[in-house]
Amino acid sequence: MRSTVITGLVAAMLATSAMAVPPAHPQAETQALDLAKSAISLRSVRGPGNKTNEVAALYKKALVAGGFRDSDVEITPVDDTSYLIATWPGSDPKLKPLVISGHMDVVEAIPADWKRDPFTPVVENGYLYGRGASDMKLDGTIAIASLIELRREGYHPKRTIIIEFSGDEETVMKTSGIIAEKLSNADLVLNIDGGGGALDEKTGKPLYWTWNGAEKTYADFELTVTNAGGHSSTPRPDNAIVQLSQALVRIGAYHFKPEVSDLTRAYFVEAAKYAAPATGAAMRAFAANPADPAAIATLTADPETVGSIGTTCVATMINGGHALNALPQRATANINCRIFPGHKPADIMAELSRVAAEPVVQFKDVSEGSVASAASPMRADFIGAVTRGLNTVYPGVPVFPSQASGASDSMWFRYHHVDSYGASPLFLKGSDDFAHGLNEREPVANIAPAITYYLSVFKDLSK
Repeated sequence: MRSTVITGLVAAMLATSAMAVPPAHPQAETQALDLAKSAISLRSVRGPGNKTNEVAALYKKALVAGGFRDSDVEITPVDDTSYLIATWPGSDPKLKPLVISGHMDVVEAIPADWKRDPFTPVVENGYLYGRGASDMKLDGTIAIASLIELRREGYHPKRTIIIEFSGDEETVMKTSGIIAEKLSNADLVLNIDGGGGALDEKTGKPLYWTWNGAEKTYADFELTVTNAGGHSSTPRPDNAIVQLSQALVRIGAYHFKPEVSDLTRAYFVEAAKYAAPATGAAMRAFAANPADPAAIATLTADPETVGSIGTTCVATMINGGHALNALPQRATANINCRIFPGHKPADIMAELSRVAAEPVVQFKDVSEGSVASAASPMRADFIGAVTRGLNTVYPGVPVFPSQASGASDSMWFRYHHVDSYGASPLFLKGSDDFAHGLNEREPVANIAPAITYYLSVFKDLSK
């Protein structure tokens, strides 16, 4: 399906950004917030003291108390973490299941750096503070509370609904790969760790909402130069640090060929309406002609847009030498790449090797927990469901696709040829986005409309 589907859906919306008053679901709203607080208090970080298993037990307890059979909520240990898969059987076993996907782990947070302890949840001035508030414990508990609310309302899905949570999405994604393989018979995956809405910085009103239909492939390439070394008083031309540095300078100055897909073209056309004038003009020009040099220059210069127009690679770590008074015997660096869908990491590594133009530099793919995956198609059933769901609480707010520059569990489902879409209903101001950063927070006002959205979308895609 082409991007004209998106254009037609957006054009059919009302031209208002006012928020509707969502139906009240007080039990679900209270449960979502309380469960999120409990989950945030559990430090689910890979390594010593990892409490992801306790988060899984917390979620299972809530699901079973909410009507799931104990035997239908499985927790499987893997290394120092675990994953959870909960199944709500549908009335028609011939239909492939709808999968709701999230993760329980969070990135590390050093308490001394935060204004509040990151693992002591606090609600203050309308925000829930704590590590995982926005990525993604609140979103996960809202989804859980919404499923329980559906059961409370007496809903019976025709299509089986599965909700699953991986346990190491923020690190090696081992459980992510296991889950995707186990659920490779799914019809569609609704990844609640992706997509989302933007709020106006001044008014706080919803501006637009995007869903993720693709993401760039994560890759790490290790560059190594080895020399015989020697005494620093007798320097030689073949200095490992200098040779590696020269290669890194060339790579740093290099830009991959800009690209556009149906999905990113639709994104640029719609997102241009909300960008600064120069950036918006460049977005429109690039969508019309991805070889436009002026548009490329503008979008490449902006950190917010450079990742959307093609593959990016950047040096992230460097190490070299073994003594202050010795010639280096070895120097290494890491190049981190985010690869535009449709390219193999090996081809990108080969291109970097040509750019480096230093035969002594050895390249090695050291990526962990990543596979290349194609974009998901623009499915009318998915687009219609999320558009209707958003319109129940945010009438007329534009809905359009986007491509994520980071990695998520969707990558693994797409690798197994299962359509997966980032579709979180949470809205944020850009200035409030602290995911993975200090003082992470999420507006509590998101909870009520998110539940209404999930009730609509879950029913729409499982009936």
